[in-house]
Amino acid sequence: GFQATLRALDDLGIDEDAREAIGLRIIQLGMPWPLDAGTVRELTDGLETVLVVEDKLPFLESQLKDALYRAPHQPLVVGKEDGEGRPLLTARSALTADDVAGALIRVLSGMPLPERVRAAVDERGRALRHPLAAALPDSPQRTPYFCSGCPHNTSTRASADQLVGVGIGCHTMVALDGADRRGRQLGITQMGGEGAQWMGVAPFCDEPHFIQNIGDGTFHHSGSLAIRAAVSAGVNITYRLLYNDAVAMTGGQPPAGKLAVPALISELAVEGVRRVIVTTPEPERYHGVTLDPVARVVHRDSLDEAQRELATVPGVTVLIHDDRCATEKRRLRKRGKLDTPPERVWINERVCEGCGDCGDQSTCLSVVPVQTELGRKTRIHQSSCNQDFSCLKGDCPSFLLVTQVGGPPARPQPPAPPEGLPDPVSRFDGEVLVRMPGVGGTGVVTVSAILQMAAHLQGLHAAGLEQIGLAQKGGPVISDLHISPTPIDGQLRASRRGVDVLLGFDLLGASTPETLATVDPERTVAVLNSDVTPTASMVTSVDAPRARSERLVERVRRASRGGDAVVVAAETIAERLFHDHMPANMILVGAALQHGCLPLDPEAVERAIELNGAAVDVNRTAFRWGRTAVADSGALETALAAAVGEPPAREVGFAARALVADAGAPDELREVLELRVGELTAYQDERYAREYLADVVRVAAVERERIGDGSLRVADAYARGLFKLMAYKDEYEVARLHLDAVEQARRDNEFGPDVKVQTLL
Repeated sequence: GFQATLRALDDLGIDEDAREAIGLRIIQLGMPWPLDAGTVRELTDGLETVLVVEDKLPFLESQLKDALYRAPHQPLVVGKEDGEGRPLLTARSALTADDVAGALIRVLSGMPLPERVRAAVDERGRALRHPLAAALPDSPQRTPYFCSGCPHNTSTRASADQLVGVGIGCHTMVALDGADRRGRQLGITQMGGEGAQWMGVAPFCDEPHFIQNIGDGTFHHSGSLAIRAAVSAGVNITYRLLYNDAVAMTGGQPPAGKLAVPALISELAVEGVRRVIVTTPEPERYHGVTLDPVARVVHRDSLDEAQRELATVPGVTVLIHDDRCATEKRRLRKRGKLDTPPERVWINERVCEGCGDCGDQSTCLSVVPVQTELGRKTRIHQSSCNQDFSCLKGDCPSFLLVTQVGGPPARPQPPAPPEGLPDPVSRFDGEVLVRMPGVGGTGVVTVSAILQMAAHLQGLHAAGLEQIGLAQKGGPVISDLHISPTPIDGQLRASRRGVDVLLGFDLLGASTPETLATVDPERTVAVLNSDVTPTASMVTSVDAPRARSERLVERVRRASRGGDAVVVAAETIAERLFHDHMPANMILVGAALQHGCLPLDPEAVERAIELNGAAVDVNRTAFRWGRTAVADSGALETALAAAVGEPPAREVGFAARALVADAGAPDELREVLELRVGELTAYQDERYAREYLADVVRVAAVERERIGDGSLRVADAYARGLFKLMAYKDEYEVARLHLDAVEQARRDNEFGPDVKVQTLL
């Protein structure tokens, strides 16, 4: 708080002379308990107002008020609230210089000030308010969500009318799911207090039953006491014990004192639990395993039936969902300690209608929406897919199951980047502050650590501040990085208009009002990843607002030095060259360094990558390709064109072009019609396509005559809608589209060699 206050006074232009003129004192207090009342009264003697700046809860503020109570000349004490009880300084997180500056402006606004001080405060106050902040349209919000294939995503389902208690762990994210798939939530308790709210509420309500989520780490820590208390209280409650074999929020380590499921069931039975049902994707693992008579095992698809059965049993029951953490599965597979399933799900976008049912059924972040010329489609993001296969519950004809024969193929090696890239020319002298907004789980904090190490290797000073928490689960992550030739003093968190480089790993995060407030139009250079990672709401709901990349990029350009900005499709490059999305951040780092935004030597960064020790070759190559994107974009385009990745654009044949030209279609509709005429000809025949063309041309003529604005928006919408109606996808059309798509994929080697492709009709 003290450093933030000094920075705020500096930002407001209140120097020592101004402080003396207005009688402003800065008093730095520690946290003794209790504060000496005499000392407090002596320090505040003669003051009219005391502003208490402290992080989190108002401990010091309360002590000051107690010490000054009944003082002969008691000053007004403000802090978390102003003199009229309105919020002033937040209690939710660490305070920044911006927070303190805003509070000082409000406190000083009601005081008589010398004219020069008043003018300076008003001027700095206007400067602190970003000109774009009030005009920014709403964008999709990125929130933490379950990892792809997370067992909690399946195990925490409940009907909309079921009372559910939230617990501590990754499964806390049920509180962030706005849909009616997690029940009616009744409170979140401390670790070990799970279900205590129901023990107090149950005697006074008509609800007969309650479900309480509890993780296996929490159970072995102190949650077993909560279950014992519920048995003693005699309440009707089902503890949904989420046994995923890892404390995934804090590193994936096994729970301390972990019991195997059979031993766990025996302990629960001894404690007085009436019935236990184990749900698992692999019930065959329990064949031959002896369990206590209170327990039985069912497949995880029977979760709802199991919950309903337990709800009818009086007393305490437990549902154990035994399913390994998806992230741990992924790690074990990479290390060769767990078999990788030979099957992969693939969606034929030509069959997909973009209804979103697979995303709604699975709520899996690897089932991503994509926009195509033929509308919204769905695609499996293969590099993040953990092969949970819950997306198959949608029972959609567009899904194909691709099975590798003879084991998974070796991952293709990325092409080598060109040698002899020119040395970057630094755009900044002295200290550089870099803000890096990204997506949790993609290595933002790792990038910060690598860049700090690179700075130390070449004799510079570096320090970083990360804002993470639950963000590791696909939520927003922000890392502020200072690099300086001299020791870094003061707060690390970026303040308003204080950022030199905006390194936007996540375009949504880079374009939020909070981040744009730190950007200066005359100071900040933006280096942006133009690929937008879909949010949880965009995956699970077709009605969620879309994030348009070009609009978000333009928003950042307007707020920064737009002419100096660099925009790179980092995730597309990573997917095409590395067949993995993870190198995207390092690609963007390479682009930023080559653009002169990082005061580091390329050799120091590569040495820091080696010292980090994780995926060294991949990260080094990604860094070099990022430099190439700025220094030699032609070489990058050549490499991308030769790589297998994005499905090729549909080619328009000569016959389709000729039909559209013969029909006299307006130029504004040529591109839309040529693609669809070719599809309709393949769907049935040329006569059928001519009927379609004649209808669209007739509508376009009427629109041009009656509206006359030249846009032909009605005719465009009519052409798209009529095509969907006329190309109705019955079983014969679905079969044709599958045959065409599979053959094309085989030619492009998209599946890899030796595969069996199975339809899921």
